[in-house]
Amino acid sequence: MEIASLPLPDSFIRACHAKGIRSLYPPQTECIEKGLLEGKNLLISIPTASGKTLLAEMAMWSRIAAGGKCLYIVPLRALASEKYDEFSKKGIIRVGIATGDLDRTDTYLGENDIIVATSEKTDSLLRNRTPWLSQITCIVLDEVHLIGSENRGATLEMVITKLRYTNPDMQIIGLSATIGNPTQLAEWLDATLITSTWRPVDLRQGVYYNGKIRFSDSERPIQGKTKHDDLNLCLDTIEEGGQCLVFVSSRRNAEGFAKKAAGALKAGSPDSKALAQELRRLRDRDEGNVLADCVERGAAFHHAGLIRQERTIIEEGFRNGYIEVIAATPTLAAGLNLPARRVIIRDYNRFASGLGMVPIPVGEYHQMAGRAGRPHLDPYGEAVLLAKDAPSVERLFETFIDAEAERVDSQCVDDASLCAHILSLIATGFAHDQEALASFMERTFYFFQHPKTRSLPRLVADAIRFLTTAGMVEERENTLSATRLGSLVSRLYLNPCTARLILDSLKSCKTPTLIGLLHVICVSPDMQRLYLKAADTQLLRTFLFKHKDELILPLPFEQEEEELWLSGLKTALVLTDWADEFSEGMIEERYGIGAGDLYNIVDSGKWLLHGTERLVSVEMPEMSQVVKTLSVRVHHGVKPELLPLVALRNIGRVRARSLYNAGYPDPEAVARAGLSTIARIIGEGIARQVIDEITGVKRSGIHSSDDDYQQKTPELFTDIPGIGKKMAEKLQNAGIITVSDLLTADEVLLSDVLGAARARKVLAFLSNSEKENSSSDKTEEIPDTQKIRGQSSWEDFGC
Repeated sequence: MEIASLPLPDSFIRACHAKGIRSLYPPQTECIEKGLLEGKNLLISIPTASGKTLLAEMAMWSRIAAGGKCLYIVPLRALASEKYDEFSKKGIIRVGIATGDLDRTDTYLGENDIIVATSEKTDSLLRNRTPWLSQITCIVLDEVHLIGSENRGATLEMVITKLRYTNPDMQIIGLSATIGNPTQLAEWLDATLITSTWRPVDLRQGVYYNGKIRFSDSERPIQGKTKHDDLNLCLDTIEEGGQCLVFVSSRRNAEGFAKKAAGALKAGSPDSKALAQELRRLRDRDEGNVLADCVERGAAFHHAGLIRQERTIIEEGFRNGYIEVIAATPTLAAGLNLPARRVIIRDYNRFASGLGMVPIPVGEYHQMAGRAGRPHLDPYGEAVLLAKDAPSVERLFETFIDAEAERVDSQCVDDASLCAHILSLIATGFAHDQEALASFMERTFYFFQHPKTRSLPRLVADAIRFLTTAGMVEERENTLSATRLGSLVSRLYLNPCTARLILDSLKSCKTPTLIGLLHVICVSPDMQRLYLKAADTQLLRTFLFKHKDELILPLPFEQEEEELWLSGLKTALVLTDWADEFSEGMIEERYGIGAGDLYNIVDSGKWLLHGTERLVSVEMPEMSQVVKTLSVRVHHGVKPELLPLVALRNIGRVRARSLYNAGYPDPEAVARAGLSTIARIIGEGIARQVIDEITGVKRSGIHSSDDDYQQKTPELFTDIPGIGKKMAEKLQNAGIITVSDLLTADEVLLSDVLGAARARKVLAFLSNSEKENSSSDKTEEIPDTQKIRGQSSWEDFGC
């Protein structure tokens, strides 16, 4: 079937032709025949690289042409960014991405035709009653099998159920390569099931042992150039012009194999050397850069410990053929478009608490194996498992290659998340009594799988009882409603147990210390804690001996609770060191974490501290200023004396420390010093911008206060030229509540809300710059300044 023959907009067809896509694959043709472009619900379970994303795009463009709006839900932020970039290149439609703060309505995104979002962000938009969600006419569920995930499945299931409840006529497109029970899931979605094993590139799956890859119907000898089987498999593919992905179980193994591969490749290319230089510039540190050293020779590792920019460079380098082999943890297999001729699954066992080493799920194996074979580039793809002995060969075929993927089972009655979802249903008006709650829960995949269950009403009643006791829900005359606290907790996207833990802990102390408050949020259900290692014991014992009195929560007696308490303490110490201005490198080395881990911890800490600020402002206003000061310290990563300086735009922790140490502890001292003096410390461009901001504030009659480090600003957005009532509403919906927020807001976000030209004019007006009255198409260009060595900012973390 030719794409040009389909009832799709000409711009979309031209974009497909430009990419060499003129005809459809057989599974794509079947989807068209089953009503993809007529608004029919489809569950599409076909192999990786068989064109699932193109099917989703065709469905969305068809709905948009009919005046609709589409929502594309993905499991990971990285995948959201990839899809956003991909969809944005197709033509005249408007594409937005929603992965940011979890307590905003993001109303401005409703101006787009396609919105890409994670399931958690979509759930938060529902909780905050984002108006454009009611206009969605097509929803695409990428990696829909993750509805069975222990960590994220409940949220995805509730999002689907809520959207089907509010938008009963919307089209649903589910995409997956690995579902063990697709018929059941399709029936719940009221969707036609499309399954196929067809692939554009032939996939050979086999097991390597004793110098040969054994396939089901043949064997392939591999020359042993080294004593390492995994490396020999890589070199064999590289010599014939292919690339390799090697999946291993841990970050240490990924880095170890990449170094081993780099040693074997040796030479590299001009392109790989250029990539290595990019990576070195990102970190800009004196110590060695193992990743850059590997990439220089054509090898790399990929895991969650890397910052986003590093992962992007590696992925693009691999797609362009500059990197020949990547050693990765399984996170790389979760949806990212990164195929290779040969995929080697070296580590197929994983440690499970209480069980020891157990095989990885079959579905996970198929996700990895599906990366083998690049369409239009490779004549075939190979997925190879490594056997440790002869008896393992047959067992690996049975366990993985010939096995069906696991069933997808509902996770929505999991105790850890059910209370949060019940609260959101009550707070957002989906249900006003227990009967309505029961009726809603009967729409879930859980009830579809367990129609005769007797436990669901009991679990819902238990959740309501907890929420009532916690002061978040009240019941009057059989009517359920959220209290002020309950509504706030739901909008903040906090687990009710987290909110209750924070408030109860703070009520038990007069003035929380930084480590005391951070420890509370780090043991909460919403915080992803660091693992405890044997080497951590001495560090934690030493800290407890000296600082035990600074903690709010006592050390528990139960072993399981003690491990959680200690892992929370370790995570809190990372945040404390960050707020005490330890360098990234020092923190990473001290706790054995990567830069990506540090970013994730600080990002989660910022979110939970923001939530704590909001909770305290409602329940314990007398503690608001203390909590706010601690929160700002973590946000910027500074000691208290730098707070006045980091309130200035473009002044991060290192620039602030440089100014302070030079004798300029606050904005007034900076302004008095003058441009030439400050330029010698932080560079002329930034110095000019900072001094313009300070003097502009002074000319407006605004002065800083000892009690509040945030600059005071005019109360109304409409006092600013270029902002009327409509624009003011858009800013507030985007989470920019006051005019002072504009001075610290992300400029990309401002450009999305106001438009790039208007955003520049608004910022120029606020800083009262010299170019304030220039024409609309001319703006002052701030000279680029070289990054200060060792500077830590959110740009360093890929934000």
